[in-house]
Order: sequence, then structure tokens, then C-alpha cells
Amino acid sequence: MGLFGNKSATRSAAAPAPVNPDLAALTGDYAIDPSHTTIGFVARHAMVTNVKGKFLDFSGTLHLDGGDPARSTASLDVTMDSIDTGSADRDGHLKSSDFFRTDEFPTMTFRSTKAEALGGDDYRITGDLTILGTTKPITIDLEFAGAAKDPFGNERVGFEGKAEILRSEWGLTWNAALETGGVLVSDKIKLNFDVSAIKQ
Repeated sequence: MGLFGNKSATRSAAAPAPVNPDLAALTGDYAIDPSHTTIGFVARHAMVTNVKGKFLDFSGTLHLDGGDPARSTASLDVTMDSIDTGSADRDGHLKSSDFFRTDEFPTMTFRSTKAEALGGDDYRITGDLTILGTTKPITIDLEFAGAAKDPFGNERVGFEGKAEILRSEWGLTWNAALETGGVLVSDKIKLNFDVSAIKQ
């Protein structure tokens, strides 16, 4: 995943993104740090408000290439039983046969297939998202948040990402009609990523 950029660099749309030689040291393999990472989502509820949730149990790896961001990759595995929306009843419903069927499909996965540098600190990664045994491509827009060595000597990189999906494309079609019109749960789901990863 191309998490490398030069804020002062400018380029034409057709030209390759310039790479800051000072950032080449970031090249390498990283493990996502679950204790400092959030994998979240937002769904519209009852047509009037948003419900936010996250997953508490996941693991992932990154391979970052500072010289050629397009060669960077990402992998993520999420335990679906770890879903947390702040309501035990709602979480139980989401784990049930109406939604994620976690007994049958315990894991959601993402595997990158393409990474692009868009200029500055902006990047885009495309990959395969698998839910309920169905695999569909998604595109995640990323912003490089920085790199630093923490007090314990770990070399960290961070980024923020966002994407939107239609849950129905993965077979998540359960809903309920409202008396006032519309449905209880939106088809469109917003995904949010706030990631810290440690160089291995």
C-alpha cells in the first residue's frame, strides 16, 4: 500500500508520482497493531440517524515499498463475532442468520490487488473483500498520517482510510419497512480505518 509521499511535491495527472528518497527507509513488512487501530463502520438507521460500530478482534499485515508505491500490499482478517456497536442486543442480531451468520462465516477478509499514489499524502488501494463467502472488489482512499519511532523502539507508520459499500452486494439484504416510508437499515455502509502498523 503506497503510504509514501512528499507534501511539497506537485505533478501532472499523467506523470508518475515523485518519491521522496528520505522515505525509502519505510520500505518493509509491517504488522497492524490492534491496540492502536480501529476498523469501523457507519450505517444509517431508521432514515434519521447513524449507528457506528467497530470490530475488536482482527489481524493484518502490510508490505510497503518506498521506491515503488504500486508494489505495496495489504492483508486483513477480521473476526466477525467481535463486532461491537455498543448494544448487546443489536450485536447479537448482527451475528445472527439475518446478517453475518458468524457461526458459518466467522471471518471477513481483505486482500489488496492494486495500490496507487495519487499525489501528496493521498493514496488508493483496491482489493477483494470477502463477506459471507462472497468476494467483491472495493476501493479504499487513504491518507498517510506519518511515521515515527515510539518510546519502546517500534518503528510505526499510520494512515487513515475510508470506503463505501452496498451491503446487498455481499448478500446482506435483511431489512424492515418503516411506517413512515423507507427502511430500518441503509444499504450503503461507510467503512473507516485508523491504522497503526509496526515494522517487523
